[in-house]
Amino acid sequence: MTKKILKATHAGMLKIGDTEISCAVLEDGTRLLTRATFIKAMGRTGKAKGGREYDDEFKTPVFLSANNLKPFIPKELLENSRPIIFKLNGKNSIGYKAELLPQVCTVFMDADENGSLLPNQQHIAQKCKLLVRGFVTVGIMALVDEATGYQDDRAKDALAKILEQYLAEELQKWTKTFPDEFYREMFRLKKWQWKPWTVKRPSVIGRYTIDLVYDRIAVGVRVELEELNPKQAKGYRKARL
Repeated sequence: MTKKILKATHAGMLKIGDTEISCAVLEDGTRLLTRATFIKAMGRTGKAKGGREYDDEFKTPVFLSANNLKPFIPKELLENSRPIIFKLNGKNSIGYKAELLPQVCTVFMDADENGSLLPNQQHIAQKCKLLVRGFVTVGIMALVDEATGYQDDRAKDALAKILEQYLAEELQKWTKTFPDEFYREMFRLKKWQWKPWTVKRPSVIGRYTIDLVYDRIAVGVRVELEELNPKQAKGYRKARL
């Protein structure tokens, strides 16, 4: 017997840092994150391939099918990791249960703590750590709101804004990574006038920083920074490197 495809009764966008995830709630109350935006939130690039919805052996999504991750995937994650087909605006869509996102983050964090991640997986683990910290902060606030009844009085997007603000504050801790001496020396070598009282710098400074620091010293950091600070429609980033 073919399983009934449920409709989404509610849908919206969840903003996490600079990433937007399409989410929905089905007729039976199941909360979903659409597959394409879920993968993007995990720091993965490219689109999900229809022919490989999940690994045949472990029934897990392709972003968890790497052999080095399998020892860290608990049994309870398997049910949530199966893709769900649902109706959204009259069309079939594919999603994952919302609780899968923090569970996947835990897999990458456990693998990272065990030293089992590959170099090209490190940036995903760092993003997962940031997400989980944000989820914990928002989670306790949601519980307090529910216990006190405040959830009926708060703004509709109050918790989403709290999460967005938290992630923004965490990212700001990295904005003053390099001392003024680093850039003063760069200006001296290029024979430019040094103006310490202004934050405006030649655009080429960003490329020099990427080349000298991120590409040569902190391998993998550049990928993570570009994921967290993507280019806008006009081609520039919200924050400079």
